[in-house]
Amino acid sequence: MNRRDVMKTALLGTGLLPGIGLAATPAKAPRKPRTFLLVHGAWHNALHWTRVSEALSAKGHQVVAIDLPGHGLNARFPASYLTGDTARFKEERSPNADITLDDCADAVVAALEKLQGGPSKPVLVGHSAGGTVITRVGEKAPHLIGRLVYLSAYVPLRLQSASGYGALPEAHTPYSEALFIGDPAKLGAVRINPRGDAAYREALRAGFYHDVDEAAFLPFALTLTPDIPLSLWTGKVGATKERWGRIPRSYLRCAQDRALVPALQDLLIREADAFTPGNAFTVDTLDTSHSPFASQPQKLATLLDGLR
Repeated sequence: MNRRDVMKTALLGTGLLPGIGLAATPAKAPRKPRTFLLVHGAWHNALHWTRVSEALSAKGHQVVAIDLPGHGLNARFPASYLTGDTARFKEERSPNADITLDDCADAVVAALEKLQGGPSKPVLVGHSAGGTVITRVGEKAPHLIGRLVYLSAYVPLRLQSASGYGALPEAHTPYSEALFIGDPAKLGAVRINPRGDAAYREALRAGFYHDVDEAAFLPFALTLTPDIPLSLWTGKVGATKERWGRIPRSYLRCAQDRALVPALQDLLIREADAFTPGNAFTVDTLDTSHSPFASQPQKLATLLDGLR
């Protein structure tokens, strides 16, 4: 063997001569950082995403969680909620009654506009009723979104509103019926009582956070807002194939969900895929309750990190 052949053999052994057929497989490139905008569900706020935000940030991503109008630091409370007047609480009209689905969607659009300019468009994540909001956002501003992610969330296409799907047999669950207070039409809101007695809080945990123990549940429960504006439940999203339907999308199912049960999640996925068969959901499943941001935040962050 001459000197040239010796050098060629040595270089092949170290993988330094690509394209010859014997080169070592190159190491996988690190995943590129992305921007995530997180939208909470009914009664929740940006604070409830904290552990997921921390986990995604640790993986190198930019993460922003916002409070929708009427929630978190934007909340307005019925006077009876603060005084503990339970009889009045069942009847007092919500100070959030005037907030519309479009108000919430516009708040998300404004946040997306601030996040433009990176190497890729933001990934927009919506949980539960937040799915109605991000569906409306996808119709209003598809050019601002890289991917839509529905975390056990409403995708109200055929029936247009979350309330339309809430009335279906697939939506039936015995866990949440006793939690709602008053007549939503008169209150202008769908109302719960996070400051209720121990039995009420346990029913709330059993319906939404059953895989989180009581001590860990309390910080999540006591930062909930009692009212969601009725429009978030009844408002129509108006999604079209040409705008919402062109955005890549993913659905993260919650297999133990007692609030938005798996049968309803699967119905929403099937209807969306039939609506735009050329742009179907990618689907992953978490073995959790309705609140994986509380029970399995690291696993949830790993799924989000792994999205295309």
